[in-house]
Amino acid sequence: MVDIPLDQPIVPRDSTRLRRNKTERVRLQGLVHTMRETKDGDGEEGGRVRKTLGRLERASVWMVNEGRSSLSILAWIILHIIAFALSCVQYGLKDNLNDARQAYGFSFVIARAAAQVLHIDVIFVLFPICRTFISLLRKTPLNSMIPFDKNIDFHKQIGRAIVFFTVVHIIAHVRNTIVMSMIKGTGVKGFLSYTFLSGPAWTGWIMTISLGIMVWFAMEKRKRANYERFYYSHHASPLFIVFFLGWQLHGMFCMIQPDRPPFCSASIIGVFWKYWLPGGIVFIIERILREIRAHHVTYISKVIQHPSRVLEIQIRKERTTPSAGQYIFINCPSVSYFQYHPFTLTSAPEETYLSVHMRCVGDWTNAFAKSVGVDWDAKDIGEKDEGEGEGAVVAPPVGKVLPRIMLDGPFGSASEDFANYETILLVGGGIGVTPFASILKTLWYRMNDFGKSTQTRLSKVYFVWVIRDFGLAEWFHSLLKAVEAEDKEGRIEIHVYLTAKIDDDKMNNIIVQDVGAEVDAITQLRAPTHFGRPNWDKVFQSIADKHADTDCGVFFCGPPVLSKTLHQMSNKYTTPKGCRFFFGKEVS
Repeated sequence: MVDIPLDQPIVPRDSTRLRRNKTERVRLQGLVHTMRETKDGDGEEGGRVRKTLGRLERASVWMVNEGRSSLSILAWIILHIIAFALSCVQYGLKDNLNDARQAYGFSFVIARAAAQVLHIDVIFVLFPICRTFISLLRKTPLNSMIPFDKNIDFHKQIGRAIVFFTVVHIIAHVRNTIVMSMIKGTGVKGFLSYTFLSGPAWTGWIMTISLGIMVWFAMEKRKRANYERFYYSHHASPLFIVFFLGWQLHGMFCMIQPDRPPFCSASIIGVFWKYWLPGGIVFIIERILREIRAHHVTYISKVIQHPSRVLEIQIRKERTTPSAGQYIFINCPSVSYFQYHPFTLTSAPEETYLSVHMRCVGDWTNAFAKSVGVDWDAKDIGEKDEGEGEGAVVAPPVGKVLPRIMLDGPFGSASEDFANYETILLVGGGIGVTPFASILKTLWYRMNDFGKSTQTRLSKVYFVWVIRDFGLAEWFHSLLKAVEAEDKEGRIEIHVYLTAKIDDDKMNNIIVQDVGAEVDAITQLRAPTHFGRPNWDKVFQSIADKHADTDCGVFFCGPPVLSKTLHQMSNKYTTPKGCRFFFGKEVS
């Protein structure tokens, strides 16, 4: 642990940072108390003081990265249990359903209770995919209580609940149709008629088929294998409209009638629309806003081709006020009129344009690159662009203009919260470094003209870049050089890890060039290149020791395996009276 003088003020009066929050001040006092206990006792006892945590302390550590998500899921599960239980009680005791209960038994109650839970699910299913709405909520105090960055995970959770209770509803009603055919003596012919040809039946099966197609192509493996099928089945097709319309009609037919009036009939409007209305209105407004934003003046101002099939697009768009760490959706009608693809902004808010870097490995990105005049096989790709590393400006296709594009956004992400912390750890895996380009550019502008920037708590940045092939993101070199050159106070610490295997000749050449050099032989940075994978235990322990009196934001973009490791490390090295690591990742 670092030795903190007791007479040292927590924040200097002339500091440009905001004062520590109440939680950090309380922890700082506890840290000093713990350090005294450690210093008074021997080494073994001191270690035991630091490692032994009570229940409340363990709970506070758990709340840092797991609490909000876990409690949200728990609340969602409890809501479903309560709704299902109360619906069972209602339909099990309602006095105008005695005949139905006597005829069909428990399957009638279960079918109706499952339907009621499905109506609750439809209230929430559209909210998580309303990105403008979520971005607005992220700027409110609710962001500290609700994990808005997991909005897509919540949407998937609702989808799983809809599938489960749909299956329960179908199974219960199949039994009901069997009992109905036995009571009316219609046999197998009647059973088939009730199951497939009646109003509730054909609307129900249309809903089920629509739901099945959307869920099938939304599964993670199929989505990544063929994104176009997912997009057209989930967004661009009318399947979800058919699903909701079928849901409205399904309840209007009312297969099982009550004992006395008012009876169900097609002339009576079903109740589905009442549940769909809150999320539906927000969803419609969201779609209208997308169309409005799409028709703002937008054009591509520059196309830069980088090595390793990385394409940079600089865009001018009116009425746009981005923040560092945000992302946008790009649509190119000449490639696909319906498809919008998300890309993290690599430009800073201080710049007059929006820029994104995309690695062209899929059908859409390759088609888009071709439409802007990029030829990856060409030897002469154009004029080198000053300040863009190895990139070269791509001239528009001869006799053509650059294609029209439409943007939706920008929207908030986990990386947008970087300014809420005094210390941050940025970890990028390969091309996953893009979210941090915007953040580092913003810091560079602040270091150049710090007097005009807003107050910030941020005082130390650890940037870790884990990359297999350093040529994959050569466009990032110039930015790192510029940031390192302006960082006179040592507030930004850069660590580059090269994981690719290097043969002996290349290694010897690197060693020879590195002797007595002021910059690294590979990156041309003052920070040396590390070979192999980071020792995350040492990384987190070092930060915890140096910044034991404050919170540290850990922001990551890259492969899921590394994300899981960083999440575990953040929990492992979070202490209630010392440094707390708040983990956030970019969601694809």
